[in-house]
Amino acid sequence: MAATDALRRLDADAAPDGLTESDLLELYRRMVLLRTYDERSVVYHRQGRIGTYAIFWNHEAIQAGATFALTDDDWIFPSYRESAIGLVRGMPAETILQWWRGHPSGWWNPADWNVASVCVPIATHLPHAAGLAWGKKLRGEPTAAIVYFGDGATSEGAFHEGANFAGVFKAPAILFCNNNQWAISTPLSAQTAAPTLADKAIGYGMPGVRVDGADVLAVYDATREAVARARNGDGPTFIEAVTYRSAPHATADDPSVYIDPERVEEAKRDECVGRYERYLLRQGVIDEAGIEAVRAEAAEVMRAGIAAAEAEPPADPELIFEYAYVNPPPGMRDG
Repeated sequence: MAATDALRRLDADAAPDGLTESDLLELYRRMVLLRTYDERSVVYHRQGRIGTYAIFWNHEAIQAGATFALTDDDWIFPSYRESAIGLVRGMPAETILQWWRGHPSGWWNPADWNVASVCVPIATHLPHAAGLAWGKKLRGEPTAAIVYFGDGATSEGAFHEGANFAGVFKAPAILFCNNNQWAISTPLSAQTAAPTLADKAIGYGMPGVRVDGADVLAVYDATREAVARARNGDGPTFIEAVTYRSAPHATADDPSVYIDPERVEEAKRDECVGRYERYLLRQGVIDEAGIEAVRAEAAEVMRAGIAAAEAEPPADPELIFEYAYVNPPPGMRDG
């Protein structure tokens, strides 16, 4: 059950069994949509139209690949690095944009999409995901839950609580660690003494798998196995997707003071969208015209989303009080 140092990668010209050309193209469409959302959101921030934004550039393979192994009945528990993951379920871009704008129209009912609210506190959503997965198991429902977190989350008590709970009760959960080597400016070497993060899985009675986080098909394949294991009643799986963070932690971060620029450039040269694009071209699944069409579709989704978000009227300040106080303290509204 112990993990190995080796990263799971697929052969350069292979695809997991069962994926059709239509599936391969849909994976690409989702990756490009996520990439476009991320790049446009950085511009949006620079224009002062949203606040601080958590960048996920080059993490699209982790998000699109893993969620493609789920059904729509399965649940997704995102951290702030996966804020736009609802796009893979058809959530409107304007909803996610409004979340970053702090507007009430950016709140969604998790049950509408089986996507939990974005978790900003580190690791606190792991117990939530484990609990939901266990609840579904008790009801006899064949539902799995995937929970995303970063390498820094494995240093938090809530990670232990969620992983221990999932392991003890054999909850049908996938604990998906996005190990991009940095917890803001804290390197992985200062996070753990374990040989790998996946080695932590053995302490919770679950398998630990390491996968190349820039290989969307390998991510899909590893998650598909974990989902099958969950549905078979065999309990949770810990997946460590290894990447290198090639963009700032967030728009408020200056990584130049701590990050390795050579490693950044190496990661950018092998970034996941371009890597998968080259694979599809080699396989004859897509051509340059098809690539441009997918990019244009994603750009239009974002144009329409931005327009819809900014067409919303200003939020009613009274909403601040509606769910907090029956009778607000004197003078609170006067400020």
